[in-house]
Amino acid sequence: MTDLKPEQIIALLVPIIVIQLGLMIAALVDLERSERRVRGGSKLVWALVIVFVNIVGPILYFVAGREEA
Repeated sequence: MTDLKPEQIIALLVPIIVIQLGLMIAALVDLERSERRVRGGSKLVWALVIVFVNIVGPILYFVAGREEA
């Protein structure tokens, strides 16, 4: 098994980081909308989930956290 070079590691990580940041920003912007309702009623809790649960947090928010009016 060969070791990965630093350039290869960076090439693998950059797309993951870009996706993570994009999802996190989109979820936080959506959460901040004044008319947005969330399950459980606490936007602060959802903001913490979005920020600290890596890629899964924003996806979880979009799938289960938002309440449609």
